[in-house]
Amino acid sequence: QVQLVESGGGLVQPGGSLRLSCAASESNLDYYQIGWFRQAPGKEREGVSCISRHGSTSHADSVKGRFTVSRDNANNVVYLQMNDLKSEDSAVYYCAADGPSLIYRRCTNSTGDYETWGQGTQVTVSS
Repeated sequence: QVQLVESGGGLVQPGGSLRLSCAASESNLDYYQIGWFRQAPGKEREGVSCISRHGSTSHADSVKGRFTVSRDNANNVVYLQMNDLKSEDSAVYYCAADGPSLIYRRCTNSTGDYETWGQGTQVTVSS
């Protein structure tokens, strides 16, 4: 089963940017849909962005226009580019994988659709 490792979190000022990476342990990442989720203290884990096998993406309304997700299947990495960060973006960010599958379909931002999770990386937006 694929293993995922997130990196790139840290402390950033409001309005700043961060790029998170989700590295997969296997060389067949192109058979997986990947989702990005976040969980703030005292809140439920929520979907942020996802990318399908064929590269279509979906974003939560709260991050549309600010976050983009991309994948580099050759290097088994998925990225979450976060711009214009706000204090409410502070959370532990997780990537998750749904698959492997031969089917091409749209990705979802629902936690229940993903089987494999990374350990998370902390993002703190503060001045």
